[in-house]
Amino acid sequence: MTPTGDEALRKLTMRVARRLRAAGEGLATAESCTGGMLAKCLTDLPGSSAYFDRGWITYSNVAKHEELRVEGRLLARYGAVSEEVALAMVRGAFKESHAHHAVAVTGITGPAGGSARKPVGTVWIGWGYRKHGRIRVHATRFRFQGGRDAVRRQAVRAALEGLAES
Repeated sequence: MTPTGDEALRKLTMRVARRLRAAGEGLATAESCTGGMLAKCLTDLPGSSAYFDRGWITYSNVAKHEELRVEGRLLARYGAVSEEVALAMVRGAFKESHAHHAVAVTGITGPAGGSARKPVGTVWIGWGYRKHGRIRVHATRFRFQGGRDAVRRQAVRAALEGLAES
């Protein structure tokens, strides 16, 4: 993975912004473990209202359920850090916005909270695209290394890279 410093994230964000502006498309974010860092990167750029529709920071399971309509049964069965919940967060962002693109991030940034099945650094990122009323979604599991801030920055970078490539 490439660097995750402020300048690297800014350059990647500019690439995503140019792409969205050129297409006349909007984006919604649904963040858990990144705590709004992704939305901050996207809105740090002047003119971001041309492509950034809205974002949610749904750190708790209750917030995921209330704000993004993530079903309680998914949270109970798979846990917040799962493919199923990442995809449900993306779908919820589409239900609650008019965006063409949505991205969701949920994970364990540490230092505590990990398990053998889901160690610290486990992050699921979901992406989606809406065109002509049809929504396509997919998610990828990542295992990032480092402390809390490093994991969050790597997750933001991966989310932006996915947007830049979609």
